[in-house]
Amino acid sequence: MDFTIRRVNRSKEDARLSYNRLSRWYDAISGNAEKKYRDRGLQKLSARPGEKILEIGFGTGHCLVSLAQAVGPLGRVIGLDLSDGMLAIARDRLLAGGLFDRAELHLGDAARLDFIESDSLDGVFMSFTLELFDNPEIPRVLAECRRVLKPGGRLAVVSMTKTDPPGLPVRIYEWFHDHMPNYADCRPIFARRSIEQSGFKIQDAGLSSMWGLPVEIVLGTKP
Repeated sequence: MDFTIRRVNRSKEDARLSYNRLSRWYDAISGNAEKKYRDRGLQKLSARPGEKILEIGFGTGHCLVSLAQAVGPLGRVIGLDLSDGMLAIARDRLLAGGLFDRAELHLGDAARLDFIESDSLDGVFMSFTLELFDNPEIPRVLAECRRVLKPGGRLAVVSMTKTDPPGLPVRIYEWFHDHMPNYADCRPIFARRSIEQSGFKIQDAGLSSMWGLPVEIVLGTKP
């Protein structure tokens, strides 16, 4: 475990309640700022017609819509999120787009994907989600992603990341994460390193910046 990564200081139930409260306002608060990074992650994943794709931490459902459009009527999109408030909004968004018949939404924790068979998915997508899991859980989540993917299956992750040494914006953000975890809930992690250590072959990795904070967009494949 890398002890330079901040720990998660709230329970899963506290996180669920926080996202339920934020669900109606999430797009106004964070959605627009995150959009271009989500879109880059979706481009790297490059979902194709007929594929079966899982999104972990789907939030208000924008990426679910994009994925459902990409896999087409013969494909399938599975969404997993901790918040029932987010699920309700995502469901309405899919229904409004006439795409709900291509999707199935689940409440739950990605550290256990018991409802998905091994070697059954073409892709897994996470955007500003992996860094919400506590340090010991990150390898478990990635191990579950590896389990459910077919050989050659793709994992695309968009994540706040750390540089070594961390810059001033990261140190300031980590202070807010330590003291106000319900508002600065994500925290920077070493995304590419974690994905590689979990047995994925890195196909592409790009580094960008959001409000001065480094953001990694990583594509890995299951050998």
